[in-house]
Amino acid sequence: MVVLDGKATSAKIRQELAEKVKGLKSEGKKIPHLAAILVGDDGASRTYVNAKVRDCEEVGFGSTLIKLPTETTEEELLKAISKLNNDEDIDGYIVQLPLPKHIDETKVLLAVDSKKDVDGFHPENVGKMTLNLPTYIPATPQGIVEILRRYNVPTEGKDCVVIGRSHIVGSPMSILLSQHNYPGNCTVTLCHSRTKNLKEVCQKADIVVAALGRPGFVTADMIKEGACVIDVGITRIDDATKKNGFRLIGDVDYENVAPKCSFITPVPGGVGPMTRAALMMNTMKVTELGSK
Repeated sequence: MVVLDGKATSAKIRQELAEKVKGLKSEGKKIPHLAAILVGDDGASRTYVNAKVRDCEEVGFGSTLIKLPTETTEEELLKAISKLNNDEDIDGYIVQLPLPKHIDETKVLLAVDSKKDVDGFHPENVGKMTLNLPTYIPATPQGIVEILRRYNVPTEGKDCVVIGRSHIVGSPMSILLSQHNYPGNCTVTLCHSRTKNLKEVCQKADIVVAALGRPGFVTADMIKEGACVIDVGITRIDDATKKNGFRLIGDVDYENVAPKCSFITPVPGGVGPMTRAALMMNTMKVTELGSK
């Protein structure tokens, strides 16, 4: 059983990006600049955005963090987005989700300039991804694809089950793994809350991607011997034995599932770090796509 180490792999990717930045500087070219808009004070979002800022500093990117209060109106947020769209120094940016309930997320995502949409959520970029054209791919699916590639996980001709159909992870993941390239060429089944006989469906899978946000949902009796399991879920569970008062667990019952697997991602330290690394990769891709 091979543990797909997202922490170590993402560190390697940051090293590679830092070398590319040095090359850009030596050639007198522009250094990628990533901005982030954070609305409100959601703890998880704040932690994640701060980590992205640190990643930018590590690889040598420029970074800008725009913090807006929870009571920010939709109109005010759209003005901030328009400002970033027209700022030539900003190559790419993200609007951290979730947004406060009084703001229409769809309207916000549509307002983002697709050429600066390093989150890959704009319909134009989703369409290009579907057609396998050069574009920004949502960070979590991109991170998963990258770790599969770097560990040489076999995917061609494999039966893959994706549990969860969100636009952020499940749906794009099913598209990427079915495309005619590597990692890809899988026969993909996209499962969700209405799927019948989910256990039996998973038992036939060579690859299982769990992205439904239910801790410990995927159990050992759902996984066949030698399967590759990718755990996207991450949930905080109160734990008085921990210094910070909680522990993080995934959608997979790791302790019992791992012994059956050929490859598996841990939580934490698996998909999470790869998501951040993929965002950095997308930011570096700004120059490449801008020249097309």
